[in-house]
Amino acid sequence: MRAAHTLRVVSYNVRAFKDDTDALKEIIRLMEPDVLLVQEAPRHPLSGHRIARFAADVEMTWANGKRGWMSTTLLTSLRVHVHDSVHRNLEVRKGDEPRGYALATISLPGHSPLHVASLHMSLRSDERKPQAAAVMSVLQPDVIPAIIGGDLNETPGHDVWKMFGETLHEATLDEFTFPSKAPVKRIDAIFASASLPHSRPVFSLDPAKLARATDHLPLYVDFDLSSLAL
Repeated sequence: MRAAHTLRVVSYNVRAFKDDTDALKEIIRLMEPDVLLVQEAPRHPLSGHRIARFAADVEMTWANGKRGWMSTTLLTSLRVHVHDSVHRNLEVRKGDEPRGYALATISLPGHSPLHVASLHMSLRSDERKPQAAAVMSVLQPDVIPAIIGGDLNETPGHDVWKMFGETLHEATLDEFTFPSKAPVKRIDAIFASASLPHSRPVFSLDPAKLARATDHLPLYVDFDLSSLAL
């Protein structure tokens, strides 16, 4: 039984369910996230049905919303109350793959709300810094505690990591996340407000299954929301 103050957040690039979705679902069910930050969800016009069905298969819910052609979204467990959620595109060059973020205001029972956001940044280095600035202006971590995670498409020490690090603290370990079969890059991360202490849950995740599920490794963090208790 998870502690009443604990919020488990998982960030995962699922590569549009193009790989072994049974393995992907099994991994997610084992981790039992309260919030699943999803990058590269299917984005064709009828993909909402696939996302909703996937959410049900991993015992989560999807707030839906108008995503346009953007492939970033988030799922929540039944113990999480979603007050509101939005999907927004980030500016990219014409003809490039859409990038964006999903932002939700959520709360646990008996706790004040916080913001959670799933993010997928551009492959172009000159676009990522203004994209990060646009997300931070909406996330407003100086107004409400916040957690943001996703595929940054750059390694630590570059613009996005520096910008997020000015206001938030990094909640994930210094480990490679891509590609899942033989990781050599760390391009995924979760950041959070300093008022939200964190720890890493321990799972026994099968490396072969992780490699089959998608091309990124998942990130997972338990946050202590005691400071938000009413």
